[in-house]
Amino acid sequence: QVQLVESGGGLVQTGGSLRLSCAASGRTFSSYAMGWFRQAPGKEREFVAAISWKIGITYYIYYSDSVKGRFTVSRDNAKNTVYLQMNSLKPEDTAVYYCAAEQTPSDYSNTYNFRYRYKYWGQGTQVTVSS
Repeated sequence: QVQLVESGGGLVQTGGSLRLSCAASGRTFSSYAMGWFRQAPGKEREFVAAISWKIGITYYIYYSDSVKGRFTVSRDNAKNTVYLQMNSLKPEDTAVYYCAAEQTPSDYSNTYNFRYRYKYWGQGTQVTVSS
């Protein structure tokens, strides 16, 4: 069982930055793939970014087209934490942001952006970007 707690959300102006954190419980965090999703009012929850567990010497990182070049996902296994650095924020980035986790999921390179891929979810943190 893994518990996830997001933090770092808030209100920011267009063009501003925020860094979200997701702290995970448990002793096997390093073996988990971690994803970030978001859900705006009246919309489906959508994929934002993901980072794999360490495969060989590599972490595989994925972004949605809408955030590529503006957001950066990273992880610190010593702190059981995954981060989402969000720069050049736009009003359309306004949403509740959720982190999600799954332990060494199969076929991850083809499924990282699907909600069903992740077993554990945090409670979400609100990000509001004012114009």
